[in-house]
This record gives sequence, structure tokens and C-alpha cells, in this order.
Amino acid sequence: MNKIIEPEVNVEIESGKLTGSKVITVSKKLSDLANIFRNEDTRREMNQDQVIYRVQAYMPVDEGTEAGLFFGTTIIYPGKVGDEYFMTKGHFHAQSDRAEYYWGIEGEGMLVLMDRERNAWVEKMYKGSLHYIHAGVAHRTVNIGEEKLIFGACWSSDAGHNYDEIIKNGFSARLVELDGEPILVSE
Repeated sequence: MNKIIEPEVNVEIESGKLTGSKVITVSKKLSDLANIFRNEDTRREMNQDQVIYRVQAYMPVDEGTEAGLFFGTTIIYPGKVGDEYFMTKGHFHAQSDRAEYYWGIEGEGMLVLMDRERNAWVEKMYKGSLHYIHAGVAHRTVNIGEEKLIFGACWSSDAGHNYDEIIKNGFSARLVELDGEPILVSE
């Protein structure tokens, strides 16, 4: 006899929201983003309890498992620290030969990318955009709009995250607002 099994997780396609007992949710407040924005004094003066972004993930295998996949969505709320838009911390993968997919669900944003030679560039994110993040490329997402930026992600369960390199050296360029427009400026 065939057995019908309900999925552990469901995805609301229009909003990216994940539901189910196996969903992990992590919120990053402004207090969690020390030394990420270039104007640290302005960041410290702002409401430290303000949620900047929220990540939901479905991790059906243990982290570090070869040949597994993780799935998640991120919401970045609109706002700025000085002239710099709200953004994620950004990272390389700990396993530097692992790639990742992002896709736009809602809102307007930019995907900031940086290779190992510290060359930086951006890709515009919007509902329906698809982004292949090559192995060995650091990535960070930035909300440049007035509404939430929501995007999905799929990555290898053994990719890991190397945040330390970004905390230590930063990205070689930042996305700032200049005359009402997002501009990538070198550090």
C-alpha cells in the first residue's frame, strides 16, 4: 500500500514565507550589525532593537552533509544608516567551491558581489530575477526600495558561511544613496 506523506515545510509563493515545524527563523537587529555599515557612530545612535532582516530556512539534513541542499527566504526591511541602505552581513562560503542561487520575490534590491581579488559589482534584484552566485564569490543583499525586499535562496548543505573574512576586511565597495539613486562606491 502506498503511503501519502505531507511535506514538512510549505512555501507561500507570493510572499516567500515558510511554514512548518522544521522551519528555522533568525532575525538580525541593528545591534547585531556592528561594524557592517561604514558610519558606525550613526548606527550606534539608532534604535538597536530595530530588525533589519529576517531569515527563514529549511535544513532537512545536518549542516556539513555532502550532497544536501538548504532552502530559505530573507526579508530585508527598508531603511538606511546614514546614506547606506539596510543590508545583510554578507559572506563567502566556508567551502569556497560552493555556489548558490538567489531569486527575487518582492521589492527592489541589489546583490553586491565580490571575488577573491576584491573586484566588486552589483546585480539588480526584483520580483522574478534569478541570480547564480559563483563559487568563491562573496555576496551581500541590499534593500534599495521603500518596501520590504524578499528573496529566496538555495545552497549546498556543506557550503558553510565565512562571515569572519567580511568582518575583518569588509567588501571593497558599498552601495550608498547619492542624489536619490543607489551608487556602488569603492572603499
